[in-house]
Amino acid sequence: MKIKRVKGFSGEVTVPGDKSISHRSIMLGSLAKGTTEVYGFLQGADCLSSIDCFRKMGVEIENNGSVVTIKGRGLRGLVAPKDTLDVGNSGTTTRLMSGILAAQNFTSKIIGDASIQKRPMKRIMTPLSMMGADIESELGNDCAPLIIKGQALKGINYDSPVASAQVKSAVLFAGLYAEGETSVTEPAVSRNHTELMFEEFGVDIKCEGKTSIVKPSDELFAKKVIVPGDISSAAYFIVAGLITPDSCITIKNVGINPTRDGIIRVCRAMGADIIVEESSNQVGEPTADITVKTSELKGCVIGGDIIPTLIDEIPAIAILACFAAGKTVIKDAQELKVKESNRIDVMVDNLKAMGADIEATEDGMIIRGGKELHGAIIDSKLDHRIAMSFAVAAMNARGETEIVGAECVDISYPKFYQDMNKLIKL
Repeated sequence: MKIKRVKGFSGEVTVPGDKSISHRSIMLGSLAKGTTEVYGFLQGADCLSSIDCFRKMGVEIENNGSVVTIKGRGLRGLVAPKDTLDVGNSGTTTRLMSGILAAQNFTSKIIGDASIQKRPMKRIMTPLSMMGADIESELGNDCAPLIIKGQALKGINYDSPVASAQVKSAVLFAGLYAEGETSVTEPAVSRNHTELMFEEFGVDIKCEGKTSIVKPSDELFAKKVIVPGDISSAAYFIVAGLITPDSCITIKNVGINPTRDGIIRVCRAMGADIIVEESSNQVGEPTADITVKTSELKGCVIGGDIIPTLIDEIPAIAILACFAAGKTVIKDAQELKVKESNRIDVMVDNLKAMGADIEATEDGMIIRGGKELHGAIIDSKLDHRIAMSFAVAAMNARGETEIVGAECVDISYPKFYQDMNKLIKL
């Protein structure tokens, strides 16, 4: 895909449903008693992988594009899949579903694409094994394919070395089946969608500081789920509105969960003209309309406990920093190395190709803003967040930019380019 500089953006956009909440709605709806209806479900490839996997375990799921209807089989109602469970590119499906599969009365195998087969799974294999799970990496490299033989589990108190909602959630899902209480303590609080949705579905869950504690459940109960817009998808429009001259964009109905709103706090620290008007509360999740206007930005330091609240938005924030005066330092973000791509290296290499003053560090990057970007050939590495970030950069760069693998946005935002184009001033 080839993209050129634009004159500005104006208008409103509604981004697709939150990816994290969409995944969890399928899993909890499948395990609940009764029928769960999900509105605003993200129709991206990753979330469709979750639907496919649970259908293979006997769950009747209807998806007409606007409502997903899940006829739950109850907490202990899943059946052995006849086929391998193919998660595609979805790390969330892989890790969270592993926690569920660890306690079933059957053996299952999880496979995925080339990217998934490089992503670290030892981070869930370790705590699940401590609970009594029989989970192994088929190739012996601590990555997928995974073979999981269901076992009786026992509760543990797990001190996670990383602040990861996927690790925490895998253990909490396993805890639904375990004997005794299960707790996970993190070095910093990661996104808490699992905890909020557990409560909605009737799970005995509580949070104390950086620790989440779950008790085993006898039954979960179906709910109507309204999925708010994904702040990770909104991030590209936030950045576009702030850095593109003569722009004003309103993003409607965005989830602003405090464990996910780090990008809003960073934008404010950088001097952004950003207005957040809270609108409602859905499945325990606060939502808001976010309006951004072209702003004079200044660099800042981004690190510490805020990182888990914006880890998926760092590629977009790196673009933002290129258009801010002064130096921006992103640190404590080692987790970027084990996403769909090594996002530190990919962002730094591609931004350098566009003329940015940027350097990689062991745990992030240093960006000296203010240098005009120019067109280049960008290798997305088939990473959806890389492709969308560079689409925004390309619209603010001199000349023409080509994004290789641009279609990978289908993973989380199939209509991204169409929605962005609708806002361009002619």
